[in-house]
Amino acid sequence: VRLLKDNGFDKVKLFEADPEPLKALGHSGIQVMVGIPNELLLPLASSVQAAVNWVSQNVSSFISSYGVDIRYVAVGNEPFLKAYKDKFVNTTFPALQNIQAALIKAGLGQQVKATIPLNGDVYQTDSGLPSGGNFRSDIRKLMISIVKFLSDNGAPLVVNIYPFLSLDADPNFPVEFAFFDGAAAPVVDGSITYTNVLEANFDTLIFALEKNGFGSMPVIIGEVGWPSDGTPNANIQNARRFNQGLLNRISSGKGTPKRPSPPDIYIFALMDEDTKSVDPGNFERHWGIFYYDGTIKYPLDMAKGKSLVPAKGVKYLSRHWCVMSPQASLSDPNLPGATTYACTYADCTSLGYGSSCGNLDARSNASYAFNMYYQTKDQRPGACSFNNLTVLTAIDPSRDGCRFEIMIDNSTNGKIPSAGTLSRGKQVPSLLALMHVLTLIFS
Repeated sequence: VRLLKDNGFDKVKLFEADPEPLKALGHSGIQVMVGIPNELLLPLASSVQAAVNWVSQNVSSFISSYGVDIRYVAVGNEPFLKAYKDKFVNTTFPALQNIQAALIKAGLGQQVKATIPLNGDVYQTDSGLPSGGNFRSDIRKLMISIVKFLSDNGAPLVVNIYPFLSLDADPNFPVEFAFFDGAAAPVVDGSITYTNVLEANFDTLIFALEKNGFGSMPVIIGEVGWPSDGTPNANIQNARRFNQGLLNRISSGKGTPKRPSPPDIYIFALMDEDTKSVDPGNFERHWGIFYYDGTIKYPLDMAKGKSLVPAKGVKYLSRHWCVMSPQASLSDPNLPGATTYACTYADCTSLGYGSSCGNLDARSNASYAFNMYYQTKDQRPGACSFNNLTVLTAIDPSRDGCRFEIMIDNSTNGKIPSAGTLSRGKQVPSLLALMHVLTLIFS
C-alpha cells in the first residue's frame, strides 16, 4: 500500500477478496475494485443467498470494519473468452444480477457497482475497421442484456485490451501500430485516422455500443500493459516504450477519436508473479512495472515532475547465490535432471528464447536454474544440494541484463497474501510476488 501511495496510484484492483491486502487498504485513500474468480460464478448464479453471504463477508465487512473504499465488484474475469468454450456463458449474467441484488440489500447499491471485466474478443469487426464493430454474434443478445443491466444500475462496462497480445500472436502484425509514437502507418476509417491499436480496439467497442443503443455507456479499460520478459517482444525497452506512451496519453488527457476524454485505465500489473500459469506464454510472469521486490524495472515519467519510487524498507536474505560448481562437469549425467527439477519448482521463464537470460552459456544457464530454486526455497539448508553439482557464492553472478535474484526476507516483511489474490487465472501458490494488483495511474 505504501508503494501504491508513494507512486500516486489512487485506484487498485484485487482479483480476489483476500483479507490481508484489503485490511491494509483500509483508510488509505485508495479506491478498490475487488474481484470474484470465475470458479465462483456457478454458486453465485444459483443462489441469491450465496451472493448475499459473499457481499457480507467480502465487501460490507471491510467497508464498515476497516474503512476500505470499495467502489466496484468485478464479477468474473474475461468469462466469455473463446478459449473457455462457453463454460461461463450461462452463469455470468445471473451471478452479476445476484451480486447487484446483494449490494442493494446491504445498502451499498449506490456506493459499490457490480460489473464484469470482459476481454476484447466479445466484440469484432467484419470490415477490419472500428466502424464495423459489433458484439460477437454468438453472445450478442447476452452482451446487450448485460450492457442494459449495467446501464440501468449506473455501472460501467469494463474491457481488457492488450496490444502486446495482438503483436505476439501474429507475426504479420505491424509492430509500430502497437505503440503510441506515431511511427505506424495509419488506419483510415472514413473521416477518422488511427495510429495505434489501443485506440482502434477501444473505438471498435464504442461503435458496437452505439449500434446497439448504448452510445453513452461509460467504459473502463480494466487491464492494459506490456510484459518485460519471456519472449522476444517482451523486453524492458518495449515495456517502457508502451507504458510511457500510455502514461503520456493519460497525463495529457488524450482519449480516442470516438471518446476524446480518456477513460479510467488500469495498468497491468504492479509486480511480477513467479508462479502464474504460463499456458499463454512465459511472458505471463513478467507484467509488473516493478520487480517482485518492489524495485524499479525501468524509469517512467509519471508527469508533474514525478518518477517511479521503489518500495522502501524491503529486507533480503543473505547475499548468497547457488551456482554450478567450478569442479562440476557439463557432461555430468545428473545435470539435465537436476536443472529440470529446479525449474519445475522455480521460475525459469527468463531463460527462454529471446528472454533476458536466453543468451547465457550452458554453465550459467544451469546456475540460473539452481539459484532460482534456492531463492524460491528461502535459502533453506539443503536447497543448494544437487548431487555435488552446486556451490554457494557471495559473488553476484548477474550479467548482461540477466538478474540472479536474492529472495526477500518474508520473516521481516510481513505475511504474503494468499494465492487466490495473486493470480489472474489459475490459483497457484505465490512465492515471490507480494501482491498481484492492477494499478490505475491518474493524471
